[in-house]
Amino acid sequence: MNYSTLKKSVALSLVALTGVASLAVAQDAPATTSSAKVFGGRAQYRTWSIGVHGGVLMPVVAIGGSNDFNRWDANLGYGLNIRKQLGHSFGLELNGTRGKLSGTNEGITTGVREFETELQYAVDLRGVINVGSIDFLRRENSVGFFVTAGGGLIAYAPKVTLTNGTVIDWKGRANGPADDRHDAKDYVKGFYIPVGAGVKFKVSERVNFNLGYTMNFVDADNVDGVYAKGTTKDKYSYGYAGLEFSLGSSAKPSLEWTNPLATMYDELKDPTLRQEVEALKNRVSAVEKSVEDLKKDSDGDGVADQFDKCPGTPAGTAVDGSGCPLPKMDTTAAATSNVTGFEKIAFDFNSSVLKTESYPTLDKLSSTLRENGGKVTVNGYASSEGTAAYNLKLSKDRANSVKTYLVNSGVNASQVATKGLGEANPIASNDTEEGRIQNRRVETARN
Repeated sequence: MNYSTLKKSVALSLVALTGVASLAVAQDAPATTSSAKVFGGRAQYRTWSIGVHGGVLMPVVAIGGSNDFNRWDANLGYGLNIRKQLGHSFGLELNGTRGKLSGTNEGITTGVREFETELQYAVDLRGVINVGSIDFLRRENSVGFFVTAGGGLIAYAPKVTLTNGTVIDWKGRANGPADDRHDAKDYVKGFYIPVGAGVKFKVSERVNFNLGYTMNFVDADNVDGVYAKGTTKDKYSYGYAGLEFSLGSSAKPSLEWTNPLATMYDELKDPTLRQEVEALKNRVSAVEKSVEDLKKDSDGDGVADQFDKCPGTPAGTAVDGSGCPLPKMDTTAAATSNVTGFEKIAFDFNSSVLKTESYPTLDKLSSTLRENGGKVTVNGYASSEGTAAYNLKLSKDRANSVKTYLVNSGVNASQVATKGLGEANPIASNDTEEGRIQNRRVETARN
């Protein structure tokens, strides 16, 4: 196993990466999170990042398994990655790696003695999940753990050396052994699944330092140039260190390092929000006071002060809808008399809506029926404009409007009967507007 070249390459790479990180730390100003809102969306954060990495490629994985060679080599690997952070804990990463794999079979006398495979590229799309931080309870995290998994395409060219010294190089004949094929390909291509884990360190607001390990499971059995009769699939691992650079406006925080609990706390502690809440409380208090004022009834006659035209009515006095005392009457005579002593209820042209000036008359009628009992028939009429059928319906609607008012004021519905008489029984001529106005009416009569 030749470690000299590997050590030099990795050392130079880490020195270069550390120098870039130091420069970024010196020039990068801390981002503020005060403007971030809990439900403000990804646009308020930096979500894109680009990274470089370098490390060790090995034709084995940490979980073990069968291998075609009994000794493996550690070789230099390197690559790039681009990531889009979709949430505080999840992102999508496009990753590419190059390098080589090699190994030997010691102690054998026949077969394949050693192999060396050029890894032209291994490109995959993987999900990255932030699974926790050792300083999770702190406002700002600076160390975090992650796991990754995905799928991608690998291109490679194995070269094997037999025990008799024969070298078989598959580069340039990846789709067959014949050297003169016009369609010969340099690299074998296949699908692979990367699964990994790692830890990241926040060097600055712009720079992360990552340490990771990825196991790559290839859907093929010839990555090392040896077929094991299809009973196994080849695999290799990649241990790496790298730097990742956050892209975007320096005025925005990085989404992957944002603590959502701290963001929520900052939003709730925002002085502007507190001022708005206090202003809202004051408005609610003012509305509640207005409602209490509307309900205030100083003399206790059941009519609110703002509608009471006769304030200070003695307790127990029967009043009308305006809060004024009702005229005293002989209840015995009222119970047997014809309830016809009330003014007619007038309506506008083509309308069954009660006029406000009719309310006092209706309130008196309601009081009489509630206090003395009895039943009443409400007869609706119309002027002669329109068809007789339409006017009949309009007169019924007018009678029902009066009944609805009486029932809503406390009269039992069984005490009120309604009739629509249409154009019948006019009390004035329908030839003049003055007469028609008088005919648009409702009259009451005791049953």
